[in-house]
Amino acid sequence: MAYKIKNKPVKEKKSFAVSNEKGRFKINDKIEIVCKWEKARDGFRHRATLFINGQEKESTTTHYINRTWESYEFQSVMQKLVDKSTYLTPQEKQFTQKWLKGDRTDWSDFKMTKQVAQLGDVFCKTQKEKNDWKARMLKAGLGNKGLSMPDDWDKLSEGEKEKRLNKVIGVLGEK
Repeated sequence: MAYKIKNKPVKEKKSFAVSNEKGRFKINDKIEIVCKWEKARDGFRHRATLFINGQEKESTTTHYINRTWESYEFQSVMQKLVDKSTYLTPQEKQFTQKWLKGDRTDWSDFKMTKQVAQLGDVFCKTQKEKNDWKARMLKAGLGNKGLSMPDDWDKLSEGEKEKRLNKVIGVLGEK
């Protein structure tokens, strides 16, 4: 569905900020929240926009210096938007707040990373090749989502690497 703001098509704002990763959260047939993150001079911010029946009603931002401590991406800014909303009825606010408390993480990227990493067991012959493949795929798929290899990674035995890599792969996409 195409969204309009004041009867004009939605356009990205031109500013010093770089916009990335959008999230659409369809609460019900009437209410939807569209989120994105923007790079800022001293960190980043999340922007959430409330749409009711496809029409933009209001938006808010939350600024971060380092990182968020949320259960899922955009949780805090959406909660702020709902709390301050003048367009939602008390019943709609209550319903939306309850909806926001659930886990809204998109696990599909993790599942794909898991599947690609597991291909190391098929494509590679030696344990070192398998471990190198798995580590490379995990870094590519999870590098910006909290994965960091231990400082002594290169000093670990191939058996220990395999054990650790397989534990990480096993956790991916469990939900």
